[in-house]
Amino acid sequence: MRVLTSVLVANRGEIARRVFRSCRSLGLSTVAVYSDPDAGSPHVTEADAAVRLPGRAAADTYLRADLLIAAALRAGADAVHPGYGFLSENAGFARAVQAAGLTWIGPSPDAIAAMGSKISSKRLMAEAGLPVLAALDPAALTGADLPVLIKASAGGGGRGLRVVRALADLPAALAAAASEAASAFGDPAVFCEPYVERGRHVEVQVLADGAGTVWTVGERECSIQRRHQKIIEEAPSPLVERTPGMRERLLQAAALAATAIGYVNAGTVEFLADETGRFWFLEMNTRLQVEHPVTECTTGLDLVALQLQIAAGRTLPARPPPAYGHAIEARLYAEEPAAGWQPQSGTLHLFALAGEPAEFRAGRVPAGPGGASGTASGLASSDAGVADGTAASPGLAALAPPVLRLDSGVVAGSQVGTFYDPMLAKVIAWAADREQAAAVLASTLAAARIHGVITNRDLLVRVLRHPAFLAGRTDTAFFGTHGLDALAAPLADAAASGLSALAAALAAAAARQKDARALGGLPPGWRNVPSQLQRARYAGHDVGYRIDRGGLVVEGRDDVRLVSLRPDRVELEVAGIRRAFEVADYGGLVCVDSALGPVTLIPQPWFADPAARVAAGSVLAPMPGTVVRLAAAVGDEVTAGQPLLWLEAMKMEHPVAAPAAGIVAELAVTAGQQVEVGSVLAVVKPEEDLQ
Repeated sequence: MRVLTSVLVANRGEIARRVFRSCRSLGLSTVAVYSDPDAGSPHVTEADAAVRLPGRAAADTYLRADLLIAAALRAGADAVHPGYGFLSENAGFARAVQAAGLTWIGPSPDAIAAMGSKISSKRLMAEAGLPVLAALDPAALTGADLPVLIKASAGGGGRGLRVVRALADLPAALAAAASEAASAFGDPAVFCEPYVERGRHVEVQVLADGAGTVWTVGERECSIQRRHQKIIEEAPSPLVERTPGMRERLLQAAALAATAIGYVNAGTVEFLADETGRFWFLEMNTRLQVEHPVTECTTGLDLVALQLQIAAGRTLPARPPPAYGHAIEARLYAEEPAAGWQPQSGTLHLFALAGEPAEFRAGRVPAGPGGASGTASGLASSDAGVADGTAASPGLAALAPPVLRLDSGVVAGSQVGTFYDPMLAKVIAWAADREQAAAVLASTLAAARIHGVITNRDLLVRVLRHPAFLAGRTDTAFFGTHGLDALAAPLADAAASGLSALAAALAAAAARQKDARALGGLPPGWRNVPSQLQRARYAGHDVGYRIDRGGLVVEGRDDVRLVSLRPDRVELEVAGIRRAFEVADYGGLVCVDSALGPVTLIPQPWFADPAARVAAGSVLAPMPGTVVRLAAAVGDEVTAGQPLLWLEAMKMEHPVAAPAAGIVAELAVTAGQQVEVGSVLAVVKPEEDLQ
């Protein structure tokens, strides 16, 4: 048995906060590390100690094994937890941690190395008897092999992945995937495999101790993906639930994979399945998964506490607890799905769920079969009933109320940048059945107040309410099948957006009237004798209204009545139905929340600023980032949609294309240059304009 007293988490954001929570529950002190952009992040302030990693890019900070180990030693930590991403699956880092006399919270370096290369791991698992998709040599590909998927050999999270449907696209896709993999994981190696168009992503959580006990703690399904990265995960899998015998075969295959490499600690064996229940080994993640909360919610286990205790030498009971109920997790990203999933940045002015500040919190899942609860680690010798499979009445779980959980890396006031992954938080709902869990999660997200940064919230809500999702008809082509445009559409329709703009205009007038030195007691915009309308302009909305003796008059409508008015809240009666609108004005940005859907408004000046104008044909940076490479030069003739350059933001590469056919008249950036959103990158002019 090892005695652990202090744990450094070699990571950032929500996973660092998640590990800290379990450390505190076990009486362990915590050490954070942080890059310069993360200096004010919640994970830094919550740790008992924090060590700066000078720099901004991941390659200079969170991917520097030497700095991380030095930080652990300086802060007096005796163990290192890698979280996920960054160096979490780097065998060299694990060996260096151990060589420094520190305890590594994870599997052995040899196990990480065995599974760290997807190329060699497939070969190893095939020898162990698991079904695999054959790896393909990019140099030997023919048209008959298409489509293929290029994958990074190291790491995951959708980075370094490209689908190739034409041989002519292969060289560029290989280069882009290798570049992205090198940036995210420090390893540019990639490989190809057959691409299964409509696959189901199913994975099994495994836990193993040093005495040879291996747990397979149920399966998860993660088929709703964008850019090959999961955004909605759930346990159990609806495919497995309806396919006789599939769960037993999956769990056996996962146990075989763990046993084949002598695995110890937590890991996940991932499979690609089809609708018939056939499945193939994809990879083994030798770390904690982003989506681990859904397993915790359905079993009552604390997987991080289990990781810590196994690393300390404790052993598992013979059997894991049974699962009960259903849990669904939605990843909230700072990105705009309708604009090609472009990462977003800015100040998160407000982040609130269910009317309360959205702080990192664990929902306590009610006791169900086995007596597990949201705080059980499963390793306590005196209460082995938590993990011995003893069945309590399953009816108790069916009557339990839904539970919400939030794993968040941000709070109100956080600055969201583009140096790292764009995930802000994970919102998880547990309920007695899948339909109820989806309903609770969708309503919670829809009612959340998220101000200042564009997110994928509306998309998540529409997916969770979609008939195909509710029927369990999910696969990795969900967005292509059901239409991204429809799924990414705002929750607030045009009518709701117009009412929100009216509420914003009234609230702004109320704020001005509140500060008025004369006649401050009158309603804002009051006219004793009917006169011209008051006007307010927002992008996409021109609001006209007046308040006189007869009440509120709204241009173009005769069915709206003002019920109450404050600078932060407006209540309207619309066609006989009362609607409340919460209004927050941040100066240049107005956020309106109501049951009709959230609306963000941009106030418009009455007169345009000449300095804000840009030349015709200007190509502007859609996000802050780094120019990683150029694909055109001044004088080149380009077609509409042709990539001019690539920006790297949040560990992904994003092409910036020509808006129209023409000639590149100006190229204002070079490779390696940092740019801000809205910066002019290039100017493309029609050929006739240059003659």
